[in-house]
Parts: sequence; C-alpha cells; structure tokens
Amino acid sequence: MKYIIGIDEVGRGPLAGPVVLGVVAIPQNFRLKNKKLGRLKDSKKLSEAQREKWFSYFTQEKQILFSVARAYPLQIDTINISRAANRAALHAYKRLVSRHKSLKNSHRVLLDGGLYLGNKSLSKEKYGAKTVVKGDEKHLPIMIASIIAKVTRDRYMVRLAKKYPGYGFELHKGYGTAAHVKAIRKKGPTPAHRMSFLKFLP
Repeated sequence: MKYIIGIDEVGRGPLAGPVVLGVVAIPQNFRLKNKKLGRLKDSKKLSEAQREKWFSYFTQEKQILFSVARAYPLQIDTINISRAANRAALHAYKRLVSRHKSLKNSHRVLLDGGLYLGNKSLSKEKYGAKTVVKGDEKHLPIMIASIIAKVTRDRYMVRLAKKYPGYGFELHKGYGTAAHVKAIRKKGPTPAHRMSFLKFLP
C-alpha cells in the first residue's frame, strides 16, 4: 500500500512554549468518512471545539498513522526557530517510519511551506520530500498534521499554565498578547519562554 506523509508545525510565533511538529501518514486512496464534523480545514480556520473533535476522530481512525515531536525554548534559543523546527520534523518523521513497517519505501513526503526534513538539501536528496507553499490548505495529510500538532500544543500549554500560574498560557497559548507581555514585565520570564524572542518586545 502506498502512503502519503504530511508534515506541519504549530507554534513558530509564540513567546513561550515549544514548536510542535505533526507527522501524518494516510493511504494514497484515503477518504474522510465522518461527515458529521463538516468540511475539514487548516487548523487555523477551525474553532478550538472543532479541532478537538477532528483530533479525536483522527487519533482513533486506524488508517491514519501519526507522530509528534517538540522543539523546546532552549533549543530554539540555541540554534534558531527554523533549524529547531526542521530537526523536530526529521525526528518525528523517523519515529513514525520506524514504528510502522508498512511505510518502508512505500511513501512520499509533503511538508508545509518553510519546513524541511533536517535541512533543505537533506530533505530533497535523501528523503525525496517536497515542501509545498500553503500545503496545509492543499493536501489532506498536511491538514491533518496541522490539527494534531495544534491540539497537542494547546493541551501542553494548558498544562504549562498550572506549572507557571499568572501568565495566562491556558488562554493565549504563549503568543504575545498584551496581557502576556504585561505578565512578563511584572513577573519576569519563565524557563518556558524563548529568550531570543523576548529581545524584540516593544
């Protein structure tokens, strides 16, 4: 059976928390069967409730194979956001392929624009992967990966809010809202913050 693998990231812009990579493999002839959830869209165009419902469906659908990986703030600060995301993409991809023998030499890889498996040359020459501009709007496995990554990251940020109360991570998920910036100025940054991003605060 031939598979298509889609890879997307969530969390490139926030001031805190990890970048989360979702990697999804679906059979080439896969079709969505759950019509009750409506039309599938990129994760950014769905409400939180809609994403949770899709996430539940995807993670229970046996034909959908998936893996996630995170790049944490320290790594982001050390090697920059793009390199950290690309390394996490490669890590999640390798993990998925190693778990499922059915994927060995029977798949093609599509990544959302800006992402590569490790780096640009490695991605193309070793893995034959293709990076697609606005891939999360064009290709089903990338759409699914974006939702899995988004829900995984949002849930992580809710847990992080309990560890570091007073920053509102459960509300803004680490993005640079006025309330978040105000909390940083008042309380100082946490180990969950990206110090390289805080340099650019107004």
